[in-house]
Amino acid sequence: MTDLIDKTLFFPATRMLFREDAYRKEAGAQSLGAVGDMLVLDQTLFYAASGGQPADHGEIRLPSGQTVAVTEVRYLDPGKTRIGHVLPPGLAAELEGHPVSLHLDWARRERLMRIHTALHLLSVVLPFPVTGGAVNVDDGRLDFDIPDAGLDREAIEAELNRLIETDAAVTDRWIAEEELDRNPSLVKTLSVQPPRGTGTIRLVEISGLDLQPCGGTHVRRTGEIGRMLVTNIEKKGKINRRVRIGFA
Repeated sequence: MTDLIDKTLFFPATRMLFREDAYRKEAGAQSLGAVGDMLVLDQTLFYAASGGQPADHGEIRLPSGQTVAVTEVRYLDPGKTRIGHVLPPGLAAELEGHPVSLHLDWARRERLMRIHTALHLLSVVLPFPVTGGAVNVDDGRLDFDIPDAGLDREAIEAELNRLIETDAAVTDRWIAEEELDRNPSLVKTLSVQPPRGTGTIRLVEISGLDLQPCGGTHVRRTGEIGRMLVTNIEKKGKINRRVRIGFA
């Protein structure tokens, strides 16, 4: 494993097209080499699994015309600046120096974006410390430490959908790590801290509603989320509650 990490450091940072435009579905890229069975590209459309959001799926098309499915995408370094795409054994090394084209499974990505953005709004409806979370294709959940753990499912659902219907703009911007240090309350999720080491932190803002560090993909406006249901509220500890939401 140490040898793989050392090799990773020779590659430049991956240009993350999914952060520049989460709606982009196709792109070209240049193969830089391999780390084990993971292909390293100069840029990628595919979100690498992190922060409770799973990796994107899609296809990489090779110069030969061959198409390879992509279902596993990982960050290769602690600072989350380099990305590897898991390919069948031996193929990543063969592709070094070759151009490829990337094709995103857009239907899957869109659902993940809608769920992820809805979870940001759920953290507004329930303004308590978040101890964990997960984004899935059909649903998502957040775990909260709530001093008085009595929760009204119907009231939460109604307020969540009210916020969705405001059709608020969702944007992002970058700040210096020092600015986050001066405003630690921006970090809502206690179990997942923003990656550090690059000097900057990405903030995602839902206009007039929410602002927090996040590296995931989101819709442009809350109205794109669609109606959500609170499907379950589960007791996970004395004051910890898991709230799960899904598409109506």
